[in-house]
Amino acid sequence: MDRLLLKRIYEPYDEMDGERILIDRLWPRGISKEDAKLTTWAKDIAPSSELRKWFCHKPELFEEFKQKYIAELRHDGQKSRLLSQLCQLAEKKRITLLYGAKDPVYNHAVVLKEEIIRKMAES
Repeated sequence: MDRLLLKRIYEPYDEMDGERILIDRLWPRGISKEDAKLTTWAKDIAPSSELRKWFCHKPELFEEFKQKYIAELRHDGQKSRLLSQLCQLAEKKRITLLYGAKDPVYNHAVVLKEEIIRKMAES
């Protein structure tokens, strides 16, 4: 889906990013709010603090992390509402999900993007 992109917040801003949504619970170090050029900060869609700390970006824990985060997205009322809002926005505009993690493969943004695509395909 070309309307839904992932990008590290440390990568340069591009006008083609569309709506820029930070999906981390914690503000990324070294980035000013002005430089971030955010549309919104959706910190409540990030994994719970407990899950984030447990995972600690260890690739060997990623599959279990993925399942636990998906469960949070589907069963936590606030996360579920935010997920629906992101789906609705992605139907109308290009959005870029911004994250701070160093690893582009083993992070929650990848899981969130997959879940948005799955949910949009259902409707």
